[in-house]
Amino acid sequence: MRPSGRTLNQLRAVSIETGITKHAEGSCLIKIGDTHVLCTATIEDKAPPFLKNTGLGWVTAEYGMLPRATNSRTRREAAAGKQSGRTQEIQRLIGRALRAGVDRSALGERQIVVDCDVIQADGGTRCAAITGGWVALRLAVNRLLKAGVISSDPMLDHVAAVSCGIYAGQPVLDLDYAEDSAAGTDANFILTGAKRLIEVQMSAEGATFSRAEMIELLDLAEEGVAALVAAQKAALA
Repeated sequence: MRPSGRTLNQLRAVSIETGITKHAEGSCLIKIGDTHVLCTATIEDKAPPFLKNTGLGWVTAEYGMLPRATNSRTRREAAAGKQSGRTQEIQRLIGRALRAGVDRSALGERQIVVDCDVIQADGGTRCAAITGGWVALRLAVNRLLKAGVISSDPMLDHVAAVSCGIYAGQPVLDLDYAEDSAAGTDANFILTGAKRLIEVQMSAEGATFSRAEMIELLDLAEEGVAALVAAQKAALA
């Protein structure tokens, strides 16, 4: 029995609300269980210097967690004067994931920055940020298309992410904090809507895992991402 009472292949409740902020070109609030992330996308008219005169655009991301997103207050990283290694790793992951779903030549020499701010954390914040970040990115690109700034849609496919793991000896989908903190194996899967793999993060936290168990978790991830893509489509409808 999972602590939440969910079945092994059951996602937490998912909701995606768009148009959350006034000024951002694209925004949404994604809630996956008790993990809530605000995602905004900002269009910048020029690409980074390393892409000058290449005709290619860029998608990047920044990630942060509010001080009381967790059980106890976490000091703001700005107050510490630097980002933690975890924050840097997560925002690079989000950027890589979102770029995988974009034709950068169709985007043209401009940059879209996706900001993901965790309001409340209960496991799977990076996965929620990627899934919600894609929606914010999609909305920002829609603005470019509607304004005629770009002529073809650079969005190649949906991108979504979900965590899986082996908890109490069983492969489970979408770990909350209680499961994540006690899982023997922990994994994050990032896939496209067509089930193409973008990135897999998988490690033995307390016990090694077999090839068969890895495939079981991938199967769960494909099922979970399909449900998340359906939620993205519903939010954008």
